[in-house]
Amino acid sequence: MEPIGVLPLDKPAGMTSHDCVFRLRRLFQTKKVGHTGTLDPEVTGVLPICLGRATKLARFITDEGKRYAAEVTIGYATTTEDAHGETVRETPVEPGAISQEDIDGILQQLTGQLEQTPPYYSAVKVNGKKLYEYARKGIEVERPTRIVQIDTLERTSEVTFEQNVCRFRIEIACGKGTYIRTLAVEIGERLGYAAHMSDLRRTSSGAMSETEAVTLATLEACETVEERMQYVLPIEQVIQKWPRLTVDAETAGRVLNGGKLSGIPVEFDRFTVYNEEGTPLAIYRLDPDIKMGRVEVMLQID
Repeated sequence: MEPIGVLPLDKPAGMTSHDCVFRLRRLFQTKKVGHTGTLDPEVTGVLPICLGRATKLARFITDEGKRYAAEVTIGYATTTEDAHGETVRETPVEPGAISQEDIDGILQQLTGQLEQTPPYYSAVKVNGKKLYEYARKGIEVERPTRIVQIDTLERTSEVTFEQNVCRFRIEIACGKGTYIRTLAVEIGERLGYAAHMSDLRRTSSGAMSETEAVTLATLEACETVEERMQYVLPIEQVIQKWPRLTVDAETAGRVLNGGKLSGIPVEFDRFTVYNEEGTPLAIYRLDPDIKMGRVEVMLQID
């Protein structure tokens, strides 16, 4: 029986998202495995992994909000904007030179919509190539600027000083496409210093948090696929908080045949259609070319 659902994986450091997918294909004995947006190799935390026909949900889960816990180091910048790159700029910090009030004020300024330029060492594509491919060859290209959403940004530790740097931890709730490395650099720039992100963990992705995430070690300790399935969330649970529309049996039949719907008032651009028995059938979206309530199928769930 094909494994179906979403696994909230607690990704370890030292593995790429693709490494995790490769390992899970073996553990669940299926080729239909997909992740929901990359985490850098040294970043740990929640990485939802879709199994079986739940892979259809991957792009929607990727669009959901994320939460992170990070450490910011003020005093020097690196090529990769994290602790694993080469130092490119140093601005020594004297003990007490930066106050907690200074930092909290900057964090408040950076809440809301923020313009970001992705780091060179990232998977953002320019002219068909990923930025890190240019960076590894020493080629400079114009990086695209994007608008990201920072919902909350708070300091969660005291500010400590040591060996010409200061460090503190933050928690971030943000939208899709936010680079926490770049956010750490921006915090430093607004304080007047070079900076980088020295540690990062994703604590939640959409409705999935680290409290329910499972490690590869735990999965590998299971003897069968059936045992591992206890950690996999069913599709119904993953999408239960998404906007929904319940339809009658006749309309449900049209949905199962992949038909578009019209004359149905909806409040959301994207929503899940359920039958009267409470079974999710498909995800729909408003047709961008027609403004009078016509909606089109994005994907069939059942």
